[in-house]
Amino acid sequence: MSDDYMWFEGIPFPSAGCSHEIFREVRDKFVFKNDDVLLVSYPKSGTNWLIEILSLIHSKGDPKEIQSVPIWNRSPWIDTEEGYKSLCNKEGPRLMTSHLPIHLMSKSIFSAKTKVIYLMRNPRDILVSGYYFWKETNLTKKPKSLEQYFEWFIQGNVVYGSWFDHIRDWMTMKGRENFLILNYEEMKRDTRSGVEKICQFLGKKLEPEEVNLVLKYSSFQAMKKNKMSNYSLLHGRYLNSNTLIVRKGICEDWKNHFTVAQAEAFDKIFQEKMANLPQELFLWD
Repeated sequence: MSDDYMWFEGIPFPSAGCSHEIFREVRDKFVFKNDDVLLVSYPKSGTNWLIEILSLIHSKGDPKEIQSVPIWNRSPWIDTEEGYKSLCNKEGPRLMTSHLPIHLMSKSIFSAKTKVIYLMRNPRDILVSGYYFWKETNLTKKPKSLEQYFEWFIQGNVVYGSWFDHIRDWMTMKGRENFLILNYEEMKRDTRSGVEKICQFLGKKLEPEEVNLVLKYSSFQAMKKNKMSNYSLLHGRYLNSNTLIVRKGICEDWKNHFTVAQAEAFDKIFQEKMANLPQELFLWD
């Protein structure tokens, strides 16, 4: 572990848990199966919240698993050495998670019937959340200020590379029947409808009272208290002693941090880089 990056194919990644060997294995050898479910997102998009929801959908709202099994074991990260090895040895339907850009993903993702859920979030909030999170870990290069991290982010010099590239490239999957796009802001506004949309996509049937349990145990307050979900088990290993994966869980926190000049600069870059994508994808504006 160090205060730097692990570089692969010109993209920076966390310096712990990732390796060139695993990334090559994922890209060149990993085989997706038809009954797999893959959750994809750019870091700090609400990924762990969605894993919690998916875990509870699978258990029909029973919290036993989420309160006894660490979140990274319930949906292993294909990007990491530990997660990759776990998935290779796992039988039956597999739930897995990734932040990888699509060009580093196994090509079998394009031919298998794997259900892929892509979670999007306002990149301005991702930037702010990322600043507060990464500087409290020993996984990567630490920003000295939000101003510095702002520059890194818009240039794509942050872990997993450019948010703009990540979105554009994964959106080439849009329109496939096994590809679902979720919006963090929409999920926050109406979590029940979001859970029902996921159930429909996965072919799962939950009773109204089971949906209520999913909502209860995946709430911000419940996750913050759950040591199997808030990453407190990794204190001293990868995270500082006071760092939790769940910080605020709100939308538009960027407005409390961006200067007017930063907001204008970000808007200009966003319009330039995302002009060729349907604007209805971006439900935060």
